[in-house]
Amino acid sequence: METVNSSRPLVPFGGKIRRARLIGRRKRFLMDVEDASGPFTAHTNNTGTMLGLLRPGSEVLLSVSDAPSRKHACTVEAVRLRTSGFPGSGTQNSGNPGFWVGVNTAMPTRILKAAWAAGLMPECAGYETFKTEPRFAEGRLDALFTGPAGELYVETKNVTMVEDCQAQFPDAPSERASKHMGELARIARGGARAAVFFAVQRPDGQCFGPAEAVDPEYARAFRQALAAGVEAWAYVVDVAEDGYRLSRRLRVAS
Repeated sequence: METVNSSRPLVPFGGKIRRARLIGRRKRFLMDVEDASGPFTAHTNNTGTMLGLLRPGSEVLLSVSDAPSRKHACTVEAVRLRTSGFPGSGTQNSGNPGFWVGVNTAMPTRILKAAWAAGLMPECAGYETFKTEPRFAEGRLDALFTGPAGELYVETKNVTMVEDCQAQFPDAPSERASKHMGELARIARGGARAAVFFAVQRPDGQCFGPAEAVDPEYARAFRQALAAGVEAWAYVVDVAEDGYRLSRRLRVAS
């Protein structure tokens, strides 16, 4: 697919960036890491398994907050996946083959909003406003576009897993994700537009599909949603030390 990448990041890192090495994941929201100053603890908002990424010694990219209320100043933004089999895998850091895999689950909604505002997503043309976390019967979705084109409800998902060149979601069973697909299907059947945006935060996926081996219930809900008229947009997001760039759109295999 055609790439929409540019020289400037679509979503730049706003503050200080720090590199470290992974020691291990201690709790659901905590990772132990270390750098030249010694070991310390960083926050992660990714509650998935991050399958295949959390190898001790792997390099991690951290954003640093100066908010005094933060117990842990650093947030894990990306993990470097070492591989010599992917073309151009050494571009981020010569002598250290691999690429960054973005694991910050707050980024897909921010990337979607920034891409819409920059006119980089034709799927979102004709909408004038962007609202986060619109309510539905049992919770919230991630985004609502409104404008002359009507209403467009979007759920965003972060994708960090690739199997046999196919980017896949989820990396762990997720009843919540299946519920979101069911709600999008209900919206689509009711006549409004609904979509799911998959931010594939690694460059080696050639297409996208549901991770049926991981969560067959989600795969079923995903296919039912597409049959009901829900759109699926999968985009590669390039992660670098200056921020995030929207890259190519992937074909979606149901």
